[in-house]
Amino acid sequence: MTFTPTADRLIPDLTPAQQIVLLARTLWREGYNDHLAGHITYNLGDGTLLCNPWLLTWEEIRPRDIIRIDLDGNVVDGDWPVPLGIPLHLELHSARPDVQVAVHNHPTYGTVWSDLVEVPPMFDQSSSLGGGELVLVHEYDGGVNSREAAAKAISAIGGGELALLAGHGVFVLGSSVRAVHQRAVALETRCRNAWMVRAAGGRSDTPLPPWYIEQAVAGKGDKFIGFWEASVREELRAAPELLDDPGISHS
Repeated sequence: MTFTPTADRLIPDLTPAQQIVLLARTLWREGYNDHLAGHITYNLGDGTLLCNPWLLTWEEIRPRDIIRIDLDGNVVDGDWPVPLGIPLHLELHSARPDVQVAVHNHPTYGTVWSDLVEVPPMFDQSSSLGGGELVLVHEYDGGVNSREAAAKAISAIGGGELALLAGHGVFVLGSSVRAVHQRAVALETRCRNAWMVRAAGGRSDTPLPPWYIEQAVAGKGDKFIGFWEASVREELRAAPELLDDPGISHS
């Protein structure tokens, strides 16, 4: 008998708000944990976005804390303020309506490479999961709470799916929460492992062949069923009551 994995057999159905909360909490475990920093947006396709609120860390938010905002950054539903750096996401979703989910934060190793203003080599398979083109935004034009600085960053990213923002942090984009989760984990793995190789005085070139890297970059991030789901199950074991709260409803 052949077992064909499907997402609905691995985790319960999740509302968009629950997905954001689980994405935030699982990525916190992966190093996306710079105190109050970081924003996750989920494009509802109706001119509004779901977003984590300001003033709560990613490890403590619950579905009821998720807010809904319009593309001008005004709160439509919810009781919390909008994160300070939300213009980055507003500019992104205005320019690229194809992006459903976007994550910005300052993970340790991704931020190191953004500080170096360098793209880390892809040394191993785990660093390549999720696919997507990694773009380096060379100039620091100020915090992305500035609409002007945010617009410049989005223009520099172009059609990329992952970005290192010089002197700032990372930006990870995708067509689903699963895709963004896998890309975000792989990006921090890539940045960490490349830093370790450099610190050990190791090679500067990657052992991965060009055909493999080309194939990896072309990946959509949502084909590896089980990766996101395993992280969700881990989080639900730690906080099973999360699914008792579906979060705000939308029409």
